[in-house]
Amino acid sequence: MNRKLTLWGLWIFSVSLFYLLCPPASAQTSPKREFRAVWIATVANIDWPSAKGLPTVRQQDEFINLLDFHRRTGMNAAIVQVRPATDAFYFSAQEMWSEWLTGKQGLMPEPYYDPLQFMIAETHRRGMEFHAWINPYRAQFEGDSLRVHPEHITRRKPEWFVTYGKSKVFNPGIPEVRQYITDIVADIVRRYDVDAIHFDDYFYPYQIQGQVFNDSATYRQYGKSFAKIDDWRRDNVNRLVEAISLQIRHIKPYVKFGISPFGVWRNRSQDPRGSATQGGQTCYDHLYADIRLWLEKGWIDYVAPQAYFSIEFDKVPYKTLVDWWADNSFGRHVYVGHAPYKIAPDGNDPHWAKPTQIPEQVRYNRRKNGKVHGSIYFSSKSLVRNPNGVADSLRTNFYKHTALLPLMPWKKGSPPPPPSGLEVLPSKKGALLRWNPPPKLTATENTAKYHAIYRVKANEPFDLNNPAQMIALTGTEGFFLDDTFPADGEYRYAVTALSRMHHESTAVYSHAIRLRAPGAWTDFVITLINTYRQAPKNGKKQ
Repeated sequence: MNRKLTLWGLWIFSVSLFYLLCPPASAQTSPKREFRAVWIATVANIDWPSAKGLPTVRQQDEFINLLDFHRRTGMNAAIVQVRPATDAFYFSAQEMWSEWLTGKQGLMPEPYYDPLQFMIAETHRRGMEFHAWINPYRAQFEGDSLRVHPEHITRRKPEWFVTYGKSKVFNPGIPEVRQYITDIVADIVRRYDVDAIHFDDYFYPYQIQGQVFNDSATYRQYGKSFAKIDDWRRDNVNRLVEAISLQIRHIKPYVKFGISPFGVWRNRSQDPRGSATQGGQTCYDHLYADIRLWLEKGWIDYVAPQAYFSIEFDKVPYKTLVDWWADNSFGRHVYVGHAPYKIAPDGNDPHWAKPTQIPEQVRYNRRKNGKVHGSIYFSSKSLVRNPNGVADSLRTNFYKHTALLPLMPWKKGSPPPPPSGLEVLPSKKGALLRWNPPPKLTATENTAKYHAIYRVKANEPFDLNNPAQMIALTGTEGFFLDDTFPADGEYRYAVTALSRMHHESTAVYSHAIRLRAPGAWTDFVITLINTYRQAPKNGKKQ
């Protein structure tokens, strides 16, 4: 008996110590504004579509299911790869339809639809931002020339490309290459309602031992003012980033530009401004990407460093890396890239087997006093797989409460007018909210793009700064079905409008309402609304 009591006491002590050292996320501050996103990779069908050449309906259903999963997990943005290797997941007059979409490069979807238009509409309908992820320089993935269309840019302009390893990439030193890539980005920004253009970490390629990136002739032609080829290469990438930044701002100033570099800019052993790390390859020295300069110049709106390292990793500790980016953002947003794909007991770093690894990383981000503005997860498949319950942890703890996206003070914008005429109809399926969205404004960045829904018990005051009261984000539609309220009781609702830059209006409030079984008419209305919400906006789904 005494032994059992002793063991019981030890168990209680251990649990108490765990909660003191690692308190549940619900006991910590959940910010009202936080960027929460997932990368959805299309190259080699990593995340979507699940296979090449699927029928249109199957592609659309898969994407909708992914969005619904990630929204339930708490995400408020999707970063979707729409140009993985000088190909297109959208209609383009300049580049080929992607083989990872249709099964064959240059073949359009059948039945026809524009995937990018469809994905943007479905993402916005769920109150999420859509970031168009582009690989700027990769032209041919793993060097399989047999799959390349005769009209592909590598066939039309072979002098623009360098073969390196198994891939073919653009030569960044050629001015026409920079213009071509800038024009590709400009075309997307003009024709599609994207919220951001997003670049990944592939600039000059990661270096391969024993191989040379053969751009010496280009250097002799264009790099005469540079004593070192490395400086010239960095200048080439700088010119591209600056040109794209200026082009985006000229076309649609509200569209953001973000870049997700490899985690280490430079090691402190190479540069006193660098991080106290021992990264093998670095952005600056090996990929010729001076990301710190781009932040300092204000060419990009956010940086998403790929901090794909455990907290305990000795060469590049997670916290050391995050500290460096937080201190070198020059006022731009920092969204830390996390690596749920590494969660496995047999990984190279055994610390990834710990269920607390990513939860502790998110906790650390939130302790950075506003210098870290959110997280992005690579990749969609990993979160869906839910290793070590990571998606469950995000959904039930860290992202239990909905969050608005952080404001960017350097971009223009102000709150839209508030919505009006809020009504709430009770139903056994939930509470049906209806309201009148605010009128459109001349300034596009100030027009209502989303709506935030708040709920309290009837005897509680509203505090719109309390994230626990916000239950959902929606698109421009003036209705919402709340099926998350606690059973039986009286509740009040509030709805605000958000501009595309996420400035929030004042609220419209409902009267207190008791939620109970409805009349047949309300159920009929809800059925119609659900049918409408599931139907694609462009009418292409067949």
